Amino acid sequence: MTKLKAAIAAVVFVCFCAGVGAGGASAGPGKIAWSKCYSQMGPFECGTVQVPLDYKSPNGSTISIALVRLPATDPAHRIGSLFLNPGGPGGSGVDYTVFAGPFLYTDEVRAKFDLVGFDPRGTNRSTALRCFGTDKQWAPYFTPYAFPSTPTEEQIWMNADLYLDSNCAQRGGRIADHMATADVARDLDVLRQAVGDEKLNYAGVSYGTFLGQTYANMFPNNVRAMIIDGVLDPIAWTTGTGDGSTVPFSTRLRSDVGAQATLNEFFRLCDAGGPNCAFGPDSAARFAALGAALKSHPLQITFPDGSTAEVNYSILIGITLGAMYDSSSWESFAQGLAGLEAQAGAATLGVRLQEFWHPANVYITKRGFPHYYDFVESFPAVACADSDNPHSYAAWSTNGTAAENAYGYFGRIWTWVSSICAAWPNSDADRYTGPWTHTTANPVLVIGNLFDPATRYQGAVTASNLLPNSRLLTVHGWGHTSLFMSSCADAVQTRYLVGLTLPAVGTVCEQDHVPFTGP
Repeated sequence: MTKLKAAIAAVVFVCFCAGVGAGGASAGPGKIAWSKCYSQMGPFECGTVQVPLDYKSPNGSTISIALVRLPATDPAHRIGSLFLNPGGPGGSGVDYTVFAGPFLYTDEVRAKFDLVGFDPRGTNRSTALRCFGTDKQWAPYFTPYAFPSTPTEEQIWMNADLYLDSNCAQRGGRIADHMATADVARDLDVLRQAVGDEKLNYAGVSYGTFLGQTYANMFPNNVRAMIIDGVLDPIAWTTGTGDGSTVPFSTRLRSDVGAQATLNEFFRLCDAGGPNCAFGPDSAARFAALGAALKSHPLQITFPDGSTAEVNYSILIGITLGAMYDSSSWESFAQGLAGLEAQAGAATLGVRLQEFWHPANVYITKRGFPHYYDFVESFPAVACADSDNPHSYAAWSTNGTAAENAYGYFGRIWTWVSSICAAWPNSDADRYTGPWTHTTANPVLVIGNLFDPATRYQGAVTASNLLPNSRLLTVHGWGHTSLFMSSCADAVQTRYLVGLTLPAVGTVCEQDHVPFTGP
C-alpha cells in the first residue's frame, strides 16, 4: 500500500471585463486545431492552447494546455461545450473524458454538448511539473502505512515529505510557482474563448468543485451553467477561519467527519442486510476488534500477480476509506473484511482485497497516454499553493490525534494527507482566497451526498449559502459525488444543463440501489 497523500485529496482558478477578479487574461486565443485521437475509444479529437505562464506578464512565457473533446452527437441542436474536471487536484481531464465521457450524464446532454476535458496546467499532458526523471525515483516517498501513528513513524513520514520537497525544489522549474487554482481558472476562461463559447458550461466533481467556485467568483458574468458535485468548502480549503496557521487545510475540511458518518452507514446497512452482508451482524464491533488485532499482528497478503503486501492497522483504515467512496463495492468489501477477520490465507485475501488496493505506480501505457503521471508532484503544487497551513509537523501530529479522538477512525488519515504542505518549497502569489459570494450571470447547481467520505455534505451546504445565485440538490446516497448513483440526480442535471431549469428548493434525490439489499 502506498502513502495516500497523493491519492486521497481518493480515491483541480479572471479578468476585469468579468466585473471582478485578480488579474486579467490576455487577448482571446485563436481557434483550436482539433485532430482525431484515441480512435480506439471513440470519436475523440485533441488539441492544445497556449496560455501565459504568469498572467501578470501576459506577453511573457507561455505554456501548453492539452484538451480532448467528444463531439455532440446531435450537432444540429448543439448548445456548446461542457468542460469537465475530475478532481484531484492533479486529475487528468483528458483521461476522465476519454474513459468516462461516453457514460457521463445522459444521452440528451451528450447530444447537445461537446464534452471537453483538459489537463490543468502543471499536470499530465499539459506543460507539467516534473520533479523526478522516472517513476522509480518515487520509491523513497512512499511508506508502508497510510498515515503515521507513532513518533518513529512520523519521522519516517516527514523524511519522505522532505525527499519530495527537495526534488521539487531542485527540478520543479518556473511552473511550480504558477499552479494555484486561480491560474487554472484563468486558463479555463481562455479555453472557453478558444472553443467559441460566449459563456462557460462546466461540471466539476470533488476538487473540481473548488475550481468551479473559483471561476464563478473570478468570472461571475461568464457563467452559463455550472455543476459542482461533491463540494469542498472554499474557506476551509484556502484560509480557514482564523486557524490557517495552526490547523492543516485537510483537517479544516472535516472530511474525517464525513468519512466516519459514511462508515457508520456501512455498518447500519450491513447489519440490516442479513445474509447479503458477509461482515454482519455487529459489524461495527467486529471492525473495531479487527482494527485492534491488526495493530498487534499485521497480516501478509499475496495478490494474483504474485506481489505481496502487509495489512496493518493504518492500511485497514486506508482501504476502508477507499471503499467508502463507492457504495456499489460494499458487498465485496464486506467479504474482504470477513476474510481479514478470519485470517484467511494470503492468496485468498489478495483476491478479496485487490480492488481496494490502489498502488501509486499505475499508468496507462497505451499509445497516446503518458508514461509518467506527475500526480505525486501536482497534488501539493496545487493544494499547498491554494491553502494556508502550519509550518511545523507538530501541528499535523497534534491535529491528527485530536481529530481521531473526536471524530473516529479517519482523523489521522485525513489530517496527514496534507503534511507535504509543511515545507513545500513553492507558492503562487496569484492564488484566490475569496470572496466567495459573487452573483453569477446564471445559477449554479450545487450537489451534495448526505454520506460522502471525502467532501462531506456540509461543504455543499456552505457553498450554496455563499453563492447567492445557486440551488442545492441533496442526494440521499452513500459515496463520493453523485456520479453513476442516482437517475433522479441525472435527470435534474440534464434539465439544468439543457434548459437552465433548477430543481425545486429542498429537492432530495434517492440513490438507485441501497447497499446490501440484493442485486
